[in-house]
Amino acid sequence: MIEERRLVLRVAEATVTTDEYGGIDPITITLDIIGSDLLLLLVEQPGQGTAFADMCSGLLAPSAGLVQFLGSDWSRLGPDTSNALRGRIGRVFHAGGWINQLTLLDNILLQQLHHTRDAAEYHNREASRLAQRFGLPGVPLGRPEEFAAPDLQRAACVRAFLGQPALILLEEPTRSLAHESKARLINVIREARDSGAAVVWITVDHALWQDGSIPATRRYRWLGRRLIEVSKK
Repeated sequence: MIEERRLVLRVAEATVTTDEYGGIDPITITLDIIGSDLLLLLVEQPGQGTAFADMCSGLLAPSAGLVQFLGSDWSRLGPDTSNALRGRIGRVFHAGGWINQLTLLDNILLQQLHHTRDAAEYHNREASRLAQRFGLPGVPLGRPEEFAAPDLQRAACVRAFLGQPALILLEEPTRSLAHESKARLINVIREARDSGAAVVWITVDHALWQDGSIPATRRYRWLGRRLIEVSKK
């Protein structure tokens, strides 16, 4: 198997059940995500999407089954190894995800500075490049509370794609953004997939999930206690 088509995530008979995500129904998921995949997932409520993303990231342990990221079973890893492996995952959170005591720039760079040995100047340049791709003049320098929701959402996208992650989890990435931002995001997703990353785009928006301009390789729906593949490219 060539590098860009490696198995990024394996979910095998993993049962997700918790009251911490809005009382979602238990669901058992079996799913493989390969490098360069773009999986578009429609959920009924945001808590389902957050639970799915947390499970993929090793933050939510399934009550049964297994979840493997880059060949490693999250349940068999210690805290330090798990944290290091999560450095290969980019994410746009449905809500929050910012450390208010830090500037927005520091929030964006923190993961890369912690998990890589590259100079801060390099990551700063890459963050600025991505910021412009998402319609910002550069990386915002103030604290998170100083910015409106659209700029925070663009900054969240910059953080998610920074550092060539192997897996990118996007919870409503275009929420609060203008329509043209979708095209910008699709272009950045295409670049990440060309580099071998797998992307999961999670939404509650039926119209967006059905949008043919999004080049999804697979589309899934979370319906009650079932995860259903609706179409496959």
